[in-house]
Amino acid sequence: MTTPGDPAADTRHSGLVAVVTGASRGIGAGLATHFASRGFGLGLCARSVPEVPVGADGVAEAVDVTDPVAIDAFAAAVVDRFGQIDLWVNNAGLLEPIGPLADADPTDLQRHVAVNVLGVVHGSATFARHVRSRRGVGSLVNMSSGAATSASRGWAVYCASKAAVEMATEVIGLEERDAGLLAYAVTPGVVDTDMQALIRATPVESFPDVARFHRIHEAGAFATAEWVAHSILECCVDPLSRLEPEAGRGAVHFRVPDPVARP
Repeated sequence: MTTPGDPAADTRHSGLVAVVTGASRGIGAGLATHFASRGFGLGLCARSVPEVPVGADGVAEAVDVTDPVAIDAFAAAVVDRFGQIDLWVNNAGLLEPIGPLADADPTDLQRHVAVNVLGVVHGSATFARHVRSRRGVGSLVNMSSGAATSASRGWAVYCASKAAVEMATEVIGLEERDAGLLAYAVTPGVVDTDMQALIRATPVESFPDVARFHRIHEAGAFATAEWVAHSILECCVDPLSRLEPEAGRGAVHFRVPDPVARP
């Protein structure tokens, strides 16, 4: 894998358009900044209006990803501005509630599933309809997690929601491949965001695996949002390097590799 800042890749990406949900902070804000630096037009949404990076051209709105009508309207606004969308990243997500499932508030569980599963489903459906409406490839990136395949006590609903994202992405890829949609379920690795701070602040009684995240923090063994964004562009967008599903599969499922040292 190349390192960020490849001039040739910058040229190839110039003029493309990316939508990022959950773009007001954390990984989403980092994706927006990196994509802007590569010449993308941006469609950014979150529960509060995200900031468009300085110098970038973008549409930024407050959007509830659990509302399919709102998602459709936001996509239409981005298309009105730029003509089409080339990359759609469903990044918005929740971690809470953390703790034994038997102790969780049902309302919190419903909100979690609505954002982490239905939010991804609605965004994917909106983008799939858009890709059907125009020519060329469109890349759908749904942000997953190692929790999709590795059980952790205290994360029952989070693990379940990410497993659902993995399978939904696989099916969407099968359904929409002939229309030009390439589907990716991407596990970003551990990036030091507010979500990671929340994990480290959780008592061991609620999340017995918390010690692992303290060790990662102490070692500074984090990926950066810039590296995640670079990996998405290289593996999911760039026609010279993007991954494609194996025969008979609908999607590419991959974990962002550990960052390589800069030369």
